[in-house]
Amino acid sequence: MVVWALGSAVGLLVDDRVLTGAPIWAKPFKFSVSFVAYCLSLAWMISLLDEAGPRLRRTVWWAATVVVAASAVEMVLMTLQVLRGVRSHFNGATPFDTQVYSLMGNTVVVLWLGTLVVAALLWRARIADRATAWSIRISTVLALTGAGLAFLMTLPTAEQQRLDAAGVEVLERGGHSVGVPDGGPGMLLTGWSTTGGDLRIPHFFGMHALQLLPLLVLVLTALAPRSRRLRDERVRVRLVFVSGAVYAAVLALLTWQALRGEPLVHPGTATLGAGALILAGGGLDE
Repeated sequence: MVVWALGSAVGLLVDDRVLTGAPIWAKPFKFSVSFVAYCLSLAWMISLLDEAGPRLRRTVWWAATVVVAASAVEMVLMTLQVLRGVRSHFNGATPFDTQVYSLMGNTVVVLWLGTLVVAALLWRARIADRATAWSIRISTVLALTGAGLAFLMTLPTAEQQRLDAAGVEVLERGGHSVGVPDGGPGMLLTGWSTTGGDLRIPHFFGMHALQLLPLLVLVLTALAPRSRRLRDERVRVRLVFVSGAVYAAVLALLTWQALRGEPLVHPGTATLGAGALILAGGGLDE
């Protein structure tokens, strides 16, 4: 995936084609960088199972291999469509495009199931530091939830449903934007919509709990020698639980905001109020 990210970066520099309002190589670049973080996190977590029995190690090896293979297939298909100059996702323009999109969807399901197996084995793992153990358990649940939110993008949009009802042929199925067409004005770097809801936001936020919660534990552990309270393992575990609860609440809020067609950068009163309640609840728990 590092090599894929470098290749996609070269594509961004030398290929000036634009697709749905973004450089055509932006999607494989973002996906490959995301996979780097995702797979490094899983690899570190799997390394904590070294003390497990041979049967458990064999099972996790196969599950991890499935994740690797599915990730590679996903990137091959995405890059193929970039080379052809067409969309990889939501594309039903031709029978071939429909088959590619369907195969990508099935590959994602396989990847999700492989990660689920790894997560289940990690839940059973005996990890000496309880704060680390709970950060891994909570983060895998959040990551699987965030990955599962991608299913919402495959559902027909309101406009596609209207065209279907009118008997008009629809060449796209699903989309990441809510309330506005894909490819409109977007945020710098991420491309997330600034005029409507965007389901990529909770999808991204949920998946990267896999890095953020364990990173929190590493920071707490590094600060422990300087803080008497943090040297207490119970305090660190409590902080992990509170952070996990706040993270889950923010994930729910981002999903709710996107489904209402509200841009991340223009939150309404309801969103701001809910966000304030989450922050207040997290602060009180602390």
